[in-house]
Amino acid sequence: MSWLQAILIGLMSCTAASTIACLVTTVGNYTLNRPLVASLFVGLILGDVSGCIQIGIPMQVMWIALVTPGGTVASDLRAVSYIGIPLAYVGAKAAGMDFGGSDAQGLASSISAMTGVIGITLFYGTAMMNLIWQHWGWAQLDKGNLDCLGKVDVVLPLISHFVLSFLPVTLLCYYGSGAVAELFQSLNTEVWYVKAILSVGAVLPAVGIGILLKSVVSKTSDLIYFMFGFALAASMGLTLIAATVVGGVFALINYQMTMMKATGAVGGASADYDDEEDI
Repeated sequence: MSWLQAILIGLMSCTAASTIACLVTTVGNYTLNRPLVASLFVGLILGDVSGCIQIGIPMQVMWIALVTPGGTVASDLRAVSYIGIPLAYVGAKAAGMDFGGSDAQGLASSISAMTGVIGITLFYGTAMMNLIWQHWGWAQLDKGNLDCLGKVDVVLPLISHFVLSFLPVTLLCYYGSGAVAELFQSLNTEVWYVKAILSVGAVLPAVGIGILLKSVVSKTSDLIYFMFGFALAASMGLTLIAATVVGGVFALINYQMTMMKATGAVGGASADYDDEEDI
């Protein structure tokens, strides 16, 4: 990986951070921060969109149920997307793995779990620096210095964000890619402990699906609809977009039936009340 590619990936990580409103939360944290979206941009930078997207798919499935309620951040996907995807891609390529194969997917999931810890450090490091700037700003306001407002709100947070986001991602991508490539060129993936790591990594996306099910399934009967969707997609050979359209149709039908029942219940209650008044 060249310096230019590492710098471009570092800049993308800055726009995808959840600790600064570069492109507001919707575009930054909840779009550019996600592995499947990030894999497109990383692929454009590295010159292999298809390979990077295949690497990003198991990462996306693994973190599909990740939300950030309030100030609680289980993992900052900025590091998963813009450190994990490049390193996993370089490692899989150096080892001659099929990007869509189980070994490459296991490697991607394992690396995403490790880089997620780096993301937490970057997130809370940036948040800590923002608190320091805010404390300094309050002290200046107490002295009547209103000129500090622009620095506290924009300039200083941008500087600390650049130092704690752009520099680590850029350096890890540039120097880490060389180390990973050298490691996997000489690493025998048929050794039992390497296959064990890849096998465990291949199971990690199931954790994301499990967490998602726990979030959306409120009763056991909901699993019937979930399994029906998988069976329908597999038997009909649907693409992701086609499956989304079919799911949207069923959701609309369910919504209309629910509204009809609610309207009927209200109407029935009103009719009974009118009959009692007439009597």
